[in-house]
Amino acid sequence: MRVSLPLLITGIAGVAGFNALTYFQKKYPGQVIGIRQEDNWPLSGPGIEACNAEDRDALAKLFDRYQFRSVLNCAGNCALKSCELDSRLAWRTNVEGLVSLLSIIAEEPVRLVHTSIDLVFAGRKSGGYEEPEPTDPVTVYGKTMVAAERLLADWMPQSCTLRISLPMGVSFNGHAGAIDWIQSRFKKSRPATLYYDEVRTPTYTDCLNRVYEQALARDFTGIYHAGAPRRLSLYEIAQIINRVGGYDPDLLMGCDRVEAGPIPPRAGNVTMNSSKLAQQLACPPFDPWPLDDAMSPTHGRWHYDREGQAGSPELLAEVLYHNPRRREES
Repeated sequence: MRVSLPLLITGIAGVAGFNALTYFQKKYPGQVIGIRQEDNWPLSGPGIEACNAEDRDALAKLFDRYQFRSVLNCAGNCALKSCELDSRLAWRTNVEGLVSLLSIIAEEPVRLVHTSIDLVFAGRKSGGYEEPEPTDPVTVYGKTMVAAERLLADWMPQSCTLRISLPMGVSFNGHAGAIDWIQSRFKKSRPATLYYDEVRTPTYTDCLNRVYEQALARDFTGIYHAGAPRRLSLYEIAQIINRVGGYDPDLLMGCDRVEAGPIPPRAGNVTMNSSKLAQQLACPPFDPWPLDDAMSPTHGRWHYDREGQAGSPELLAEVLYHNPRRREES
């Protein structure tokens, strides 16, 4: 099956959207448009339009111009602290943009794939969340993403929602993603403190792009979990970045969430079970991040154990930003 074109990708300032735009524009040249907020002027190039998703009139004009037949919605403000301090901004970005989009396409022959997040859960259990479990977010960001999911269920039940975790890939500005932020601290010889008890299922964007494509090309509906099989705490993720990047191990600090203060509140183990998606696609959708099992921490001081193998930023770029199995595609 093939994606119905033209394709609109929203939220291209984020890691998931930016990597999806690169992937789909390469595969379908001249048929893929990405939109970014009007004030984000550094993000420009062929096939990129300045349009605030919550501006219904501007968005409608783009649909009139391009006649989109598919939409990959990656829009959203995932800055946890900013959302806590300005819930109105969070609502406008994460919900009103979707309202504008749905008001245009809900009754049109447009395929919509929407990305949500694992943080719709609080992580009070031992992880492995499945789709039917009730949502109970602890952050404003998570609450707005739940609201968006409910809008879709009511307004466009024929759409597909993919709950992703941390998307691991490059960003357009070099600091938008998890790898970018952690590595930027180490590069500047600054400490980075990450949580022992916030656990996620990080996923290569190379794998996500292939899943997006299949979801866009097919007609399955509802919510699917889209997290990779390896469960890692934020501290363990930082251990991997530190060791593979060849950075000073003394720069990495760890703590429990309770030690970090109340703002923003943090979720616990929000790892997801993606077997429903695997069954739908008739294949395992994701490789583990990182791909090499030898790069997965085994203890709290694992990043000190260099074993005569010096890491480097170049190695990190090869095996953490990109899935070595999918390097040619990316």
